[in-house]
Amino acid sequence: MSPEATDYAATIREDGNSVVILDQTRLPSETVFVSLNTLADAAHAIRAMQVRGAPLIGATAAYGVALGLADDASDARLNRVIETLAATRPTAINLHWALERMRRVLQESALAARRDVAWKEARAIANEDEAANAAIGQNGLPLIERICRSGDVVNVMTHCNAGRLATVEHGTALAPVYAAQAAGIPVHVWVSETRPRNQGLLTAWELREAGVPHTLIADNAAGLLLMQGKVDLVIVGADRIAANGDAANKVGTYLKALAARAHGVPFYVAAPLSTIDFACPSGAAIPIEERAAEEFGVAVGNPATPVANPAFDVTPAALISGIVSERGIAQAGELGQWRPGT
Repeated sequence: MSPEATDYAATIREDGNSVVILDQTRLPSETVFVSLNTLADAAHAIRAMQVRGAPLIGATAAYGVALGLADDASDARLNRVIETLAATRPTAINLHWALERMRRVLQESALAARRDVAWKEARAIANEDEAANAAIGQNGLPLIERICRSGDVVNVMTHCNAGRLATVEHGTALAPVYAAQAAGIPVHVWVSETRPRNQGLLTAWELREAGVPHTLIADNAAGLLLMQGKVDLVIVGADRIAANGDAANKVGTYLKALAARAHGVPFYVAAPLSTIDFACPSGAAIPIEERAAEEFGVAVGNPATPVANPAFDVTPAALISGIVSERGIAQAGELGQWRPGT
C-alpha cells in the first residue's frame, strides 16, 4: 500500500498485508506517512510515539499482531508477538486490552486460519473504536449544549491530544467539540501545550484542519484562565481509568482538575469502555510510565542535571464531574454499570 495514496487525515489504514500510519512525531511541521510491514515496525511506532493516544495504540497493537503472524502463526510465535508489543508502553490499558482480545480470538482459531483471523479481528477493533468515539461525541454534546446560551461561544479547555489523532476517528475529548461544530454551536478550545513533548500542538493542528476556533496556551496559564472565568468546561481523555473512577492522563491533567474544582468549572473525562481497567482497583495501582530525559532537551542545557519525566498523572475520581463513554455519562464512582456482562 502506498503512503502517498492515503487520505492525509487518516491516522491508520491497512490493506490486509501492511499498515500505513500518520507519523505524529513529524507533526505539525510535516505530514508524513509511514508503512508498517513487520512486528518490529509496529512496536517501534508505538514505543517512539509515531502513534499515540490510548485508542490508537490499541488498534495499532492489534494490527501489529497480524503483521507479526505473517510467516508463523504458531502458539509460540503468537506469545512472542504479544510480549513484544505489550512491552512498548505500560500505562495505556487499551494496548493490553487489544492484545488480550487478539490472543483470545486467535487461540480459538485453527492454525491455518490465524493470519486471516488476525487481520479480521484487528480490523474489527479499529472499526469499533471509530463507532465508540462517534458515540462519545453524541453523548458528550449535551454538556456543551447546556452551556450555550443565545449563541454565546462555549469555551472548552483540554490537555494533551485526545482528538482524531489519538484514535482511529473522531477523538475522545474532542469528539463532543466536533459534534458541537456539526450542530452549529459556536465553540472555542483552549489548548495547553502539554510539555515536554508539546502534544498540544497536535491538538492545535487538527483543530485548525477542522476549522474549529482555538487558542494555544502555556500549560501554566490554565489556572489563570479558569480563575478569570474564561473556561466553561474542561474535557480530557484518559490512558487508563481505574474501577473506582480515578483516571490517568498526560501529566498536567491533575493540576487542571484541581484548578477546575477550585473555580467551579465542570471537569469531564472522555474515553471508550476499553480504557476502563476493571481489574485495577484505584489510581494508585496504575503504572506510570517514566520516559527519557532527552525529551526535555537536557543536552541543550546541562546534561548533568537529574531529570524526572513521568508521562502521566492520576486525577482522583472525586475531582471528575463525569466520565463520557459510548454508553453515556456516568459518575466516576459508578462505573460498575459498564462492567462487561452488566
